[in-house]
Amino acid sequence: MIFERLREEISKEIIGLDDVVRDLFLSFICRGHILLEGVPGLAKTTLAKTFSQCIGLNFSRIQGTPDLIPSDITGSEIYDINLGNFKYIPGPIFSNIVLVDEINRMSPKTQSALLEAMEENSVSVGKKTYPLPTPFMVIATQNPVEFEGVCPLPTSQLDRFMIKSNMDYLSEEDELKVLILKSNEDEDREINPILNPHTIEDIFKEVNSIYTARPILKYIRDIVVYTRRDRRVVLGASTRAAVQLLKIAKGNAYLEGRSYVIPDDVKNYVLKVLSHRILLDYEVEEPVESVLRDILDKVEVPKGDFRYH
Repeated sequence: MIFERLREEISKEIIGLDDVVRDLFLSFICRGHILLEGVPGLAKTTLAKTFSQCIGLNFSRIQGTPDLIPSDITGSEIYDINLGNFKYIPGPIFSNIVLVDEINRMSPKTQSALLEAMEENSVSVGKKTYPLPTPFMVIATQNPVEFEGVCPLPTSQLDRFMIKSNMDYLSEEDELKVLILKSNEDEDREINPILNPHTIEDIFKEVNSIYTARPILKYIRDIVVYTRRDRRVVLGASTRAAVQLLKIAKGNAYLEGRSYVIPDDVKNYVLKVLSHRILLDYEVEEPVESVLRDILDKVEVPKGDFRYH
């Protein structure tokens, strides 16, 4: 299976992050973007770079800082004396896989420019519009909100990310494995690409063709509607969130080797797809994940045969 080969290849450089690797690949095959939250030093940059090598695509990195301006990301026009006119110099966003490190250290204006490019899959400079490469995926990282010097992304902009995946410290056993790996830096650990443009396009088509029965579609709708009715929630999940949850469910079915979606494909990813999209009342003390679990308990899970008939 392709994902097993990918995980094996990534394990040459990355240890103990299997869930995050799965979230990354799942977001990619569903043509979405992913937000990774965790403290500095958890190998987020190495993971993103290794991931792009494994899928055979080019990679760029943008370091979020307060003084970063939109043109540092999107590029700008400069006057060419020899040509006698303006020439466009593309920014680092013109890559297949773009790592945006510490996105919540950018100013709101720069965040907005980045997220607009993500939404439109293009960059407008002057009177011209430049399409971004295909496929295109942003892997953004952010520090937890309790860190100093951060500008939290508004919920409307967080909505651009298909999945939010939390990265935690490694287990003691995995931490030891990392130290053993890094003690042999001279060892040749060449990363081999396991995908090419043709296989990537085939995967996109296969994921898109996964069958979703009507009861599953109603299940997704009911979950989203319940987030809007819960008294603890002041901003429920949008229609976009429902569509993203459907895409992730189809992608998960593909990774599980099925040609159809079952309720668990939806249920297992509700927290990662919706937790960053809903806003709780300021008086609510419980975490958003707890509220979503309560909602899942209230929504009736469909039963039956979900294969195509």
